[in-house]
Amino acid sequence: MACESAFSAIMDEQALMGLNPNADACYRQRALAYFEQLKESQDGWEVCAEALAKGVYSDDHVKFFCFQVLEHQIKYRHVRLTGPQQQLIRETLMKWLQLQLMSAHPEKPFIKNKAAQVFALTFVMEYLTLWPKFFFDVLSLVGLNPHGLDIYLRTLMAIDAEVVDRDILHTPEETRRNTLIKDRMRETCIPALVESWYQILQTYQRSHSELTCQCLEVVGAYVSWIDLNLIANDRFVNLLLSHMSVEELREEACDCLFEIVNKGMDPVDKTKLVESLSRVLRNAGFFSVKQEEDVDFLAKFSRLVNGMGQALVLSWTRLTKAADMKVAAETLQALEAKIPLMLQLLMHEDDDISANIVGFCYDYLHVLKQLPVLTDQQKSNIEAIMLAVMKKLTYDDEYNFENEGEDEAMFVEYRKQLKMLLDRLAHVSPELLLESVHRVFTSTMQSWQTARFMEVEVAIRLFYMLGEALPASHGAHFSGDTTKASTLQDMMRTLLSSGVSEYQHTSVTLEFFETVVRYDKFFIVEPQHIPVVLMAFLDHRGLRHSSPKVRSRVAYLFSRFIKTLHKHMNAYIEDILSRIQDLLALTPPENGFPALLSSDDQLFMFETAGILIVNGESPADRKQVLMRSLLTPLMEAFRPLLAKLAQESDEERQTALADCLGHAVGFASRTSKAFSNKQTVRLCGCSGVYLDCLQTFLPALSCPVQRATLRSAVRSFLHRMIICLEEEVLPFIPSASEHMLKDCEPKDLQEFIPLISQITAKFKSQVSPFLQQVFMPLVLAIFEVLSRPAEENDQTAALEKQMLRRSYFSFIQTIASSGMNEVMANQGAENIERVLFTIIQGAVDFPDPVAQKTCFIILSRLVELWGGKDGLVGFPDFIYKHILPACFLAPLKPSFDLSDAQTVLTLSECTLTLKMIHLKRGPEFIQFLQQEYLPSLHVSPEITQELCQVLQQPDTKVLKNYMKAFFQQAKL
Repeated sequence: MACESAFSAIMDEQALMGLNPNADACYRQRALAYFEQLKESQDGWEVCAEALAKGVYSDDHVKFFCFQVLEHQIKYRHVRLTGPQQQLIRETLMKWLQLQLMSAHPEKPFIKNKAAQVFALTFVMEYLTLWPKFFFDVLSLVGLNPHGLDIYLRTLMAIDAEVVDRDILHTPEETRRNTLIKDRMRETCIPALVESWYQILQTYQRSHSELTCQCLEVVGAYVSWIDLNLIANDRFVNLLLSHMSVEELREEACDCLFEIVNKGMDPVDKTKLVESLSRVLRNAGFFSVKQEEDVDFLAKFSRLVNGMGQALVLSWTRLTKAADMKVAAETLQALEAKIPLMLQLLMHEDDDISANIVGFCYDYLHVLKQLPVLTDQQKSNIEAIMLAVMKKLTYDDEYNFENEGEDEAMFVEYRKQLKMLLDRLAHVSPELLLESVHRVFTSTMQSWQTARFMEVEVAIRLFYMLGEALPASHGAHFSGDTTKASTLQDMMRTLLSSGVSEYQHTSVTLEFFETVVRYDKFFIVEPQHIPVVLMAFLDHRGLRHSSPKVRSRVAYLFSRFIKTLHKHMNAYIEDILSRIQDLLALTPPENGFPALLSSDDQLFMFETAGILIVNGESPADRKQVLMRSLLTPLMEAFRPLLAKLAQESDEERQTALADCLGHAVGFASRTSKAFSNKQTVRLCGCSGVYLDCLQTFLPALSCPVQRATLRSAVRSFLHRMIICLEEEVLPFIPSASEHMLKDCEPKDLQEFIPLISQITAKFKSQVSPFLQQVFMPLVLAIFEVLSRPAEENDQTAALEKQMLRRSYFSFIQTIASSGMNEVMANQGAENIERVLFTIIQGAVDFPDPVAQKTCFIILSRLVELWGGKDGLVGFPDFIYKHILPACFLAPLKPSFDLSDAQTVLTLSECTLTLKMIHLKRGPEFIQFLQQEYLPSLHVSPEITQELCQVLQQPDTKVLKNYMKAFFQQAKL
């Protein structure tokens, strides 16, 4: 083609101008089009190759562009290139590399990285066939030239990413190819590569630290799959250790040694390696952690020691399993020798250094747990780890409690790691942990007035953590083990009597309340302490604390406390209710006062109030009075707010008012969670109050604005009332349904259907007249919404329709399975037919296995109800014309994926439908299959006979397996 021959002569200079990030949009567009043109052309890329080989362009963006074009050719079109073209790529790369050796100005890193990628891709494509001498060619060209070595090392890392990196997903074919490449490299060039690394590390350790660091990274990456003896030998390790003393190299050298230690090996060899490395590091003074001021290096060193320790643990475990006790004992000795160093690193004030050694500590404790008897030294090690954990759990002065950022988040994560250690300590030596925490806690509580906040907080925190670390018998810590129970009781008494709840720091206050609730069963054993704690919850220390964060958390914790101890609250109920009265007030948006609690926090308060009222020992009439006084303010506030909303035109104010109304309904709803099978609404005399609430809230359904918020709140309340009020709620359902079915959106309908399904399942025949009345209006509303046109690519609308369709089928299923066939049977022949056709359509036409499964369940149930001799008139005809074909057409659809678990469940229901037809229609059905239906599908007489025989067997499992095999075969 003419345009292609033009390519080989000269590049489009104007298009290249668009490569500059600051270029005009039209130039950038042109550059993009030019890139696509060059990529797709058969030989247009050759002009880029020429430009690179001759160093035609000095502009970085153009050079990068040329490499991108070349990369595309190698990646996607390599097999289509001719021999000379493949040769051209090899020559281009080597000529470009030659230019780097002579250049006084090295390329920018982003160009070198892209070049390395292209080298690596070429290597992967050609090493096994066309370019076996790849490394020898590159090495003989670059020699010890630093610019050339830079590209060589980057290429090795790019090859590692393509061939070795386990985080990158590869196809089975790529994995096989990568294995062959590694095998070939091990056979032919790895010793030469290792020698080149040694030369680089030795030659440039003083003059080119960046190059040396790059080389260390390469060694670390490759050591996992090459012969370790090439690296783990005296000359190499001594060189690496000399790098540990060079400031610019030490971190990378540490990482490299870590990778060497991490390599999978025989346990005996691994122990020898770790021990020889350990000896050299100790002799070189690296174990003197306190003298080291470079925390970044120490973090890397800590990671290395962690790797060494975990390697020894793994060796010990494997040797113990193999019953090689002598060598296992030597390995354990080697392991124990590292513990002082481990403790120094764990105790280090820098959390990164400490965090990097936690894995070793954890594994070491696991080893101790398995030993039959512990030595005094091992017990001492456990205690030292325990003290280190206690110390490291402490907050520092810089922690920002009011505005927690990244540093704070990291400390929280680090604390979680320490908690794991504490739990492991509890497994190894629960008595020691209990005793240590008791000692620290008691001494801190004696002097909390003069102690710093972090000391007080961590003392209470440790007490809290004990509850999770030590196993509780029967869900409580105050029964079973008497030593533990009495120690924990003693600590609880100290916590409550010390006055520490008055400490003026949010972290201490929160820890106090968290711990009180953690050990709430204590108050069942010693209820005399309840008043003290209640006052702390209710005054300036808890719900009226100056910090919103504390108030919010305490609202939740208070509800948990009351839930557990409601049987012990009788004497305090009315006092608590009067003290929290202002916290239960609905805050209208216009009053301008900031509320003490958010509406979410108030939900917990209303639930708490409900639990106190319902579970008290007062007679029913007193409970009714208390519940009415709790809910009447909500009803009184609701009416005027609703009237105001209906007239409000400002959208922001509308939203605020609707939210407030929603909260009022939510609060009332939450109080009902207090009722149970023993304490029902009726027994507590509270039916009237909730019926009044219903009367008050239902008008919100016809409010013309903010419908989504209001409907959602009222619908949730109705769900609760159906559970709590039983049939007393029924008179309200028709008008509520009528309002909710007006001007429906898909989401409204989808959320309304579960309500109707709940009523159907709960009240069955009691609501049959109402259901018969509402059935078709509801179904028609669903049809209308489903038939609305939507944008072709509107994923949200498509998903909403799918969910609505599922809800609709679930509703029909609820009616069918509740034995209320008269609801559908009384809709008139035309309407029944419409509904039935939607179920057939759902079973066959929509590729949604969840909905399809439901449809087949419905069809099976309808066949059971109406398919017999005295069933619905005309239904047997419908079975043969529509239900039976659906059972075959659905599984034959291309979208019916029999490798998908959900679809297999659908097939199972489809098979049960066939079984049900046979059950109801008997030999007539078999005859129809044999003589009419299966022949119409061109099923052979042999298969037809076989299928009919299996269908008549009683074992449905055999039938299910047969039908699956039948459709798998039919779809081939």
